[in-house]
Amino acid sequence: MMLSVAIIKGFKTEIQEKVRGYIGDVRVFKYSLNNSFELTPFVPAKETITQLKNNPDVEFFQPYATKPAIISANDEVEGINFKGIDKTFNWDYISKHLVSGSVINFADSVKASRQILISQYTANRLKLKVGDDFIMYFVQNPPRKRPFKIVGIYNIGVEEIDKGFVIGDLNIIRRLNNWKPNEIGGIEIRIKDFSKLKTVSDGIYDHMEMNLKSESVSQYFPAIFTWLSLLDINTKVLLVLMMVVGVINMVTALLIMILERTNMIGILKAFGMSDFSVMKIFLYNALYLVGFGLLLGNLLGLGLGLLQHYTHFFKLDQSSYYLSYVPVELHFVDVLVLNIATFLICVLVLILPSMLVSRISPLKAIRFK
Repeated sequence: MMLSVAIIKGFKTEIQEKVRGYIGDVRVFKYSLNNSFELTPFVPAKETITQLKNNPDVEFFQPYATKPAIISANDEVEGINFKGIDKTFNWDYISKHLVSGSVINFADSVKASRQILISQYTANRLKLKVGDDFIMYFVQNPPRKRPFKIVGIYNIGVEEIDKGFVIGDLNIIRRLNNWKPNEIGGIEIRIKDFSKLKTVSDGIYDHMEMNLKSESVSQYFPAIFTWLSLLDINTKVLLVLMMVVGVINMVTALLIMILERTNMIGILKAFGMSDFSVMKIFLYNALYLVGFGLLLGNLLGLGLGLLQHYTHFFKLDQSSYYLSYVPVELHFVDVLVLNIATFLICVLVLILPSMLVSRISPLKAIRFK
C-alpha cells in the first residue's frame, strides 16, 4: 500500500512538472476569435506587469509568442510550432532536460536570432544533431524561410510537447509579423504552489486588462490532467483491494490458531478462565503478528521506495509512460496514516473471529483432537 501511494503520487508529480515546466502554470494572451497556433499580439499594460510582480503566489513570468512552421532537413519535412522567447526566459527546466548542446545565448542578438533548440523526437525524425543547420519555412502569405543552427537538443518525454514545439528567438516572430518591438503573443506564469492553481489562475484573470484572458495548464492539456485525476481512483481501488486481502489473511490466521488450540481453550475454561480472558490471549497474539507484519512492511516498503528514489533502478518505457523510470514520492503523513489505519482496521476485524472462543464448550473441547 505504501509503495502504491508513493508511486502514483510520484507519477502525478513528475508528469505535472514536465508539462508545467515547459508552458508554465497560467498563460495570459489577448482575447480574440483567432483559433490558429499564432497568437494575437499585444503590449501588456504597466498595471498588468506590476500586478504580476506583486502577486505573492507568482514565482516568475516571461513573454513568449508562437508561430507555425515547417522544418526541411535531410530530404525530410516536419510541421512544428515555433515558440519564441527572449533573454528573460527561465532556463532552469529546459537545462535539466538537455540531451546535448546548450541553451540559446542572448548576449549576442545577431547569433541568437539563428540559434534554436529542438526536441530529441524532432532530431531523430529529421536525422539532426547539435551544430547542424537547416531551413525553416514559416506559414504565412507568402511563406518566409529562415536558416537556423541547432545549439541544443532536449527531451521532455511528453509526446504532445516534444513533437509539437521548437524554441527560438522571439524577435524572429516580431520581424516576420511586423510587430512592434515590445509586442508579444502571451505571458507564461509559474506559480509557487501548484495545488492552488485554480485559485491563483482565477485571481490573475480578475486583475487582467479587459482585452486579455488567462488559461491554466490543466485547461491547455485537458486530456493529460483528466488522465492524472483518474489515478486517484486507481489509488483508492488498490488500497481497498490490498486491505481486503490483508483482512482475509488475518482473519483466516486467527481462526486457524483458535481451531489448533481448541483443546487448550477447553482446559483454560475448565479451570475457570472467562471467555473474555481467553479471547484476549488470541487477540494479543494476532496483534503481535500485525505489529511484526507492519514492521517488516515498513522496512521493505521504505527500503524499496528510497532505493528507487535515489537510484531509479526500475525503468519504464518513456514513449508509453512519459517517464524513463518508476517515480517514487514518499511522505511521512502518508506512511503514518497507512500504518494507523491498517492497525485499527485489523484490530476491529479480529474481534469478531475471536468471539468464536465463547461458543466453544469446555467438555467438547477437551475431547477434541
